Amino acid sequence: MHQQDGGTKSRQVPIWEKSNLTLEEAAAYSGIGINKLREITNGDKCKFVLWVGNKRLIKRRLFDCFVEQAYSI
Repeated sequence: MHQQDGGTKSRQVPIWEKSNLTLEEAAAYSGIGINKLREITNGDKCKFVLWVGNKRLIKRRLFDCFVEQAYSI
């Protein structure tokens, strides 16, 4: 069997190990809906969004802190 990735096995990184998440990954990771994540990350003061052109990525560690603060009692 011939491998198409240069001879190395491709490995999928688990969401909790990624530095940056897509909106879909962040929604699956947090349980927050994609539309709500879009709403939250549209603000200029959002510290956990990384814009790459028109694509937004969620900085996982900062997002974790945001979620903990938002839902702490």
